[in-house]
Amino acid sequence: MKKIILLSLFGVALLSNKTQAQETVIVTERVVDREKFGNTLNLGAGIGYYGYLGTPAPAFNLNYEFDLCRNFTLAPFVGLYTFRNDYYWGNPNVPPTDPSYRNYYYREIVIPVGAKGTYYFDQLFHAGPRWDFYAAASIGFAFRSVIWDNAYNGDRTVYQDSGPLYLNLHIGSEYHLSQKAGLFLDLSTGVSTFGLAVHF
Repeated sequence: MKKIILLSLFGVALLSNKTQAQETVIVTERVVDREKFGNTLNLGAGIGYYGYLGTPAPAFNLNYEFDLCRNFTLAPFVGLYTFRNDYYWGNPNVPPTDPSYRNYYYREIVIPVGAKGTYYFDQLFHAGPRWDFYAAASIGFAFRSVIWDNAYNGDRTVYQDSGPLYLNLHIGSEYHLSQKAGLFLDLSTGVSTFGLAVHF
């Protein structure tokens, strides 16, 4: 009789553990399925090169992600590229020894504004809770300004091989330091940034 009771208790315990394990898996899957990536403020700094400046330059980017549908976010963004260049010039009506022959400078500023669509591959890659992996595309307009040295009176045309339409393709990943903060690396065809993600 004792053996039957012990076997019955062992069977009930085993069945209970199996059911609990299945429930845990189901709950875990549901948590993964419901993972949200939006309500995130991303602040990035890095190197930008988009043809506007003609050379790599410091770049800054700020965007805020909203969940649009499962694994997909949309983020309005604003960026900033800035670059200073020296330009040797002198008044052609005076001899080259005149003080007007010297290096002048101009500063070029590009401010892209638009929206970035991001698709997250966490489920496909079976990424753990600490990591996010994504691909994205940005579209918008680039507002461009050139500021010249006050004493410069020569040609103020600066080479530009890109129009005002701003397009970028991205791949990147984020490492979650906590539920509220993470570090991301975003590589793209126009600007590569490293920065801080703040989750709300």
